Amino acid sequence: MINSDNLASKFILKPRILYTFPIMKLWNSFVSMLLILLFLSNHSLSQAQSDSLFINGDGLPDAPELSKRGEYQVGVRTLDFINKHQIDILNSKNGRDTFYDRPLKVEIWYPALIPEGKNQLASYEDVLGSIMDSTRPLIPFTFSGRALRDAQPDLKPQAYPLIIVSHGYTGSRVLLSYLTENLASKGYVVVAIDHTESTHRDQKGFTSTLLNRNKDIQFILNQMAEPGKVKGGSFLVGLLDADHTALIGYSMGGYGVLNVAGAGYSDQLAGFFSASTGGSKAIDPLCVHKVNYLSSVDSRIKAVVAFAPWGMKNGVWDSVGLQRLKVPTLFVAGDQDDVSGYEGGIKSIFLGAKNANRYLLTYENARHNIAPNPPPTITLFQASLAKDYEHYSEPAWNEKRINNINQHFVTAFLGIYLQNRTEYGKYLDVSEKSNEKAWLGFKPRACLGLELRHLLSGN
Repeated sequence: MINSDNLASKFILKPRILYTFPIMKLWNSFVSMLLILLFLSNHSLSQAQSDSLFINGDGLPDAPELSKRGEYQVGVRTLDFINKHQIDILNSKNGRDTFYDRPLKVEIWYPALIPEGKNQLASYEDVLGSIMDSTRPLIPFTFSGRALRDAQPDLKPQAYPLIIVSHGYTGSRVLLSYLTENLASKGYVVVAIDHTESTHRDQKGFTSTLLNRNKDIQFILNQMAEPGKVKGGSFLVGLLDADHTALIGYSMGGYGVLNVAGAGYSDQLAGFFSASTGGSKAIDPLCVHKVNYLSSVDSRIKAVVAFAPWGMKNGVWDSVGLQRLKVPTLFVAGDQDDVSGYEGGIKSIFLGAKNANRYLLTYENARHNIAPNPPPTITLFQASLAKDYEHYSEPAWNEKRINNINQHFVTAFLGIYLQNRTEYGKYLDVSEKSNEKAWLGFKPRACLGLELRHLLSGN
């Protein structure tokens, strides 16, 4: 095969070796130009191929150690559930609740057996735009993932721990696919929920999200715990261990998973909810000061990861409610978060959860979007999609870089508390400021702009 780089160097950088007769000079100029074009064409093609091969969650050259994929190949399936006879809060009036059967779609990633000749390559569907904004019509788009649709599960004598993922408002079950696939490759069954009335496709009133996050998560956990009863879900039998479950939530998902794990909501939220729904008391069982507060916490939940959890600066929690959180928790935040807030928001939750062993990973100069996939490719080229680009992007950070760092720390944290990988503790036992001393697992010169705080229960 001709090496165009060498030829270009020979004919362009050393023109003195070319023929000097007039006709040959013309020919030599033509050849030189042709070789330049060939070189540029090959370089552009190579760059295009490289870009097209990058899939959300792939490691950048400076990705930290634990971000790399695990030992398992990954399968993915979609299941539909119906949580019957739920409060239809958007249609409840005058303090009287109406009911409906609430549909929930989930995406499940799991360790799988991939037949020879098959690639781990899946296609995911989502939409841009907003159903509540007439200037932003819904635009379907697809993107690729590293998993095989409907692959055979890789069953082992010991079932895999379960992880349930809850997206933001608005969001989707594939919003964090870079992380869900990565965790499945490390020996987890990962279930991400499409929260009805809170997705990119079907966004409706905010009170539905306030009420249903806890309920959706708890319902899916119960469904996963009894897969033999799930229609069409028999592939889950023997695959997962729901007694060892972690919850991951982003933004309103963080609001939800903290509540499921014990952080009771405040009277202020109860009052706001009642006023917003014409007097409904449906959220009272989730509020710590109410007489019918559901004080018991599901013992199957062993750990929580809360990305930019919403609510503290809006009065969702008080000190009593936060102290009900007792399971190990990893908080992840940007110190410039303008949605959930940082000093009076996420950091205040971290400090107030005094009865939990907890970590706070902070991205300096980052805002709210420290959890999702990078912006969809289509948003990079159309000015009309600027709001959709901003829905995913971070102004001061490379989103792919954030994805890799999240993979690293979530792997370490959940490895300790769900897989008993005590050796991962060294990746969390680092100096508070990454700028002061490089953190273990990071490549030289690649560990800047991060902070990791750790507080034990009782502090």
